[in-house]
Amino acid sequence: MIRLTLALVACLSTPAIADEYDAIKAQAGERLFDKECHRCHSVEADRASYGPLLNGVLNRAAGTFADYPYSDALRGAGFVWTSGALKAWMEDNDGFLPGTKMRHVGIDDPTVQDFIVTYLASLTE
Repeated sequence: MIRLTLALVACLSTPAIADEYDAIKAQAGERLFDKECHRCHSVEADRASYGPLLNGVLNRAAGTFADYPYSDALRGAGFVWTSGALKAWMEDNDGFLPGTKMRHVGIDDPTVQDFIVTYLASLTE
């Protein structure tokens, strides 16, 4: 009976722990976004930025944010911004999709990429 109770408690607490970890990752991701991305991108619709608004970017079709003057490469990219696509973009946008106009130094640390994507995902919920 004790084993069953412990197993039940462990199963019930797992989502709460996962939610807590995601909240911590999102907080760290916000700080990393501010350091690495915020000078060109905003997540606030009322704040102008050089790059397209990134609130809601996860699962958005690439090159489709309204009224942003995308490069031909991004306009015709034909993919969706998944977690993996965002991480690959952060690491080497020119290698991922040649011909874009974004200039940045790559973010090659997978933990930093993961935290930033977690933050961006938290904005779409």
